[in-house]
Amino acid sequence: MELQLSTPALLFSAITLLMLAFTNRFLAIATLIRGLHKNYLKEPDQEIIVEQIHNLRRRLTLIKNMQLFGVFSFLMCVICMFLLFQGYTSAANWVFVASMISLLISLGISLVEIQISTKALNLELSDMEDIFEKRKSNLDSFFRKESKKG
Repeated sequence: MELQLSTPALLFSAITLLMLAFTNRFLAIATLIRGLHKNYLKEPDQEIIVEQIHNLRRRLTLIKNMQLFGVFSFLMCVICMFLLFQGYTSAANWVFVASMISLLISLGISLVEIQISTKALNLELSDMEDIFEKRKSNLDSFFRKESKKG
């Protein structure tokens, strides 16, 4: 199969949309970190905040690497198109393969980051569930006392 100029050009829109999604993730993480920082300054002994900080630091590193490989993939697409335009099809094929591998790595890192994000959300849910269970048990004991009196 011969690589045509339109093939790497098709990746432009896909990579651009991925980079936008990665940037949105980064901005969301930055907002979370700022909020956690305020909470930490108020109550530094909360164990769940320390766990969340650990998750956010790891996610931040993963997002940075996702963006790095995404930008590298984008750059390789541009180089590939330039090589195709100049008539260096063999070199363009190898550069296109490098671009696809870089995009694949970026997507793989994204998958790992989604797993960590889900873990962080589960931490939040477990914290809320603990509070809910305590309130529920307090209400149950309150109503049991009322029914025994009546």
